[in-house]
Amino acid sequence: MNVSTLADAATESPLARTRRARKIVRILGELHPDARIALNFGNPLELLAATVLSAQCTDKKVNEVTPTLFAKYRTADDYAAADRAELEAILRPTGFFRAKANSLIGIGAALADRFDGNVPPRLDDLVTLPGVGRKTANVVLGHIFDQPGITVDTHVGRLSRRLGLTTNTDPVRVESDLAKLLERRDYTIASDRLIFHGRRVCHARRPACGVCGIARLCPSFGLGVTTPAQAARLVRADAEAAR
Repeated sequence: MNVSTLADAATESPLARTRRARKIVRILGELHPDARIALNFGNPLELLAATVLSAQCTDKKVNEVTPTLFAKYRTADDYAAADRAELEAILRPTGFFRAKANSLIGIGAALADRFDGNVPPRLDDLVTLPGVGRKTANVVLGHIFDQPGITVDTHVGRLSRRLGLTTNTDPVRVESDLAKLLERRDYTIASDRLIFHGRRVCHARRPACGVCGIARLCPSFGLGVTTPAQAARLVRADAEAAR
């Protein structure tokens, strides 16, 4: 089926949508072979903390803050026993620093009390931690424990709707819709590729449609700049800086 508009995508057969979704993921892999998580970390606890801090904050800013954070707080017990004022001072540049401090202190206490200080490798356990939802849990599971998970951030949600792969805005429903279309083994890398493409090409305000490598598979083509020369000027080479 030729999907040229979102209306076409709405009537696309499940099989056709599945094939198109998987082809999009394959092509994005060719377009962004360097797609990876932008957060810097060295162990499960560091990734968990960094992902919590990334809420309403750029990954670039988080990466500026975490060297100091990780040097001071190395274990779950360290977070649980943190001086709130000192922790908040470190987190202040990331925004919502009081709530994030609450989450990190709570996470430290929960890990120490219930998981022997270790980050659990199960989604059902991770989402019981303070400030940890499915998005954060899937980031940790996919990039630490090699358990495929779909991370629905603003980029993944936006691109999924533009591509006609979902009509939902609720992240949990978007995750469910994508899970039905993609091979489970590709969940994590598909998320990374969509995020990269969202940062580099398919921007929220002015997508660079004219140089988009998946344009022929996108029912929203034309939403942004279609003239190749003009669109090329919108492409961002640095995925992290673009967020």
